[in-house]
Amino acid sequence: MNQPTPAIVAQSAVRRLPRWALLLLCLAYVLPGFVLRGPWRSNDMEAFGYMRELAQGHTSWLAPQLSGLAPSMDGLLPYWLGALSLQGLGWLLGPEMAARLPFIALLVLTLAATWWGAYYLARTPGAQPVAFAFGGEAQPGDYARAMADGALLALVACLGLAQLSHETTSYVTQLGCTALLFFAAAAMAYHPRKSAAALMLGMLGLSLSGAPTMTVLFGLGGSLIAFTQQCWGDAPGRAHRQARLWAGTWLAATVVAAALTTALQQWVWHLVDAAGNWGDLLQLLLWFCWPAWPLALWTLWVWRRQIAQPARNPHLGIALLFALVPVVACLSSLPADRALLLGLPAVATLAAFALPTFRRSISALIDWFTLLFFTASAIAIWVVWLAFQTGFPSRIAANIARLAPQFEASISWPVVIVALAATAGWFVLVVWRTSRNRAAIWKSLVLPAGGATLSWLLLSTLWMAPLDHARSYEFQMHQLAAQLQQNRVGSCLLTYGLGRSQIAAVRYYTSVDTALLRHSAPGQCDWALVDADRWAGDHNRKLRLGWTEVSHITRLTGQKEVLILLKHAAQ
Repeated sequence: MNQPTPAIVAQSAVRRLPRWALLLLCLAYVLPGFVLRGPWRSNDMEAFGYMRELAQGHTSWLAPQLSGLAPSMDGLLPYWLGALSLQGLGWLLGPEMAARLPFIALLVLTLAATWWGAYYLARTPGAQPVAFAFGGEAQPGDYARAMADGALLALVACLGLAQLSHETTSYVTQLGCTALLFFAAAAMAYHPRKSAAALMLGMLGLSLSGAPTMTVLFGLGGSLIAFTQQCWGDAPGRAHRQARLWAGTWLAATVVAAALTTALQQWVWHLVDAAGNWGDLLQLLLWFCWPAWPLALWTLWVWRRQIAQPARNPHLGIALLFALVPVVACLSSLPADRALLLGLPAVATLAAFALPTFRRSISALIDWFTLLFFTASAIAIWVVWLAFQTGFPSRIAANIARLAPQFEASISWPVVIVALAATAGWFVLVVWRTSRNRAAIWKSLVLPAGGATLSWLLLSTLWMAPLDHARSYEFQMHQLAAQLQQNRVGSCLLTYGLGRSQIAAVRYYTSVDTALLRHSAPGQCDWALVDADRWAGDHNRKLRLGWTEVSHITRLTGQKEVLILLKHAAQ
């Protein structure tokens, strides 16, 4: 017997969230972070470097290399997308923005797939609210739309989504493809053809983005859920034919994705023993999925009777599948935060199913905590901006000078106007939320989503100049370019001890070809660029023979990084 749903929702509580407001919120969240900056060190710069190599035809599309080094991040799809965009739009948008365009689209895809996935899950019979004796309960379509709005707001509010979703790395493609699979599982009873297309694209994309094991787990789980369903779409009662057909479709897509992964030799595993890192993992789980995870846990508690009947409640089974697989991967693989990122759409959907069960006191607690936290964050961001513009407060200005030395502050009024408009919008939102007669079930997530968007937008506008100075290689590479021009260095440069992102930065900002010093024959190139610490610690006399120091190029931000330009004595 199917247990009664814990959701009690009146028609007045499923009022529409204005589409213009939702679209404006998504626009304010997506674009900041992709613009007004160069490629940042580590993963972002490295990925951009491989995309340029592919776009310029310097390496194989099936085995990309940079100075003879394979990528440190798994997958081929992100490099293909960036390279194709560079070839097609680099002349119009510039190389940096052109490479980011596919990843902007992937983040938009993630938000849209999450909304539609939550919408179709909320349409299922097991997710519907209790029917009132005299009518007046929420209608299925209106209820599903309100729940989807809540899921999207919960996703935007997650703290862990902001930075990782605005990088040009394989983790963004993994997130977009996982969201596609989530949509395919949720909508398979409503739009079979669209779901089949999303299923195949998601499976192939996730496999080619460096997560083939996750692909197989999602495929097997989706097949099991489809086969065991006792309701299909809005109609109760088991449909054997549809269930078996979709179970077979999921299995077939999994086999195709696994075969392609095998053919391209893309199987990877990053299993680790997490026994000694439980404290760090717990901290990651606490802040990364905040504020969605407390609501998701509340959903698991209040819907526990329905969870015990997964065949009749696919809205819970599908969301749990796409949430638990990334959580388990987070606990057993590296990097943990990148694995956990894939579970955010499903965790946000679970959080949305807590909204119809909230009491007014819990909703008020969320509102006040969010109001205080994000208002204080916005004030802190503005104070720090004033400090590096004016030098007051002096202690904050000194800390900024230490973290971003040689940074020269300047005011960009368009950026300031955008930040002021966002701050004013936050206060308008607070006034709206604290007014009376706001019965919509998504109201408790408006302030968390708005506050997270405000903080991210302020960081990506007011702080972007010093952040870009501190996190990009541009300032150091311009110094290097000046030294290369002053010493009349040719078009080749050997490197030693540099990471992939540093090599990519050298090739991009100085327009010279690079090769590894260890793998180069004597006399192949008379100039070298080496990491000071690695060079000093290498006692290979044969390797060091004949090289003399010409100049030092120092990057003071974060850890002190010193590069040494060397000249071979034979020249």
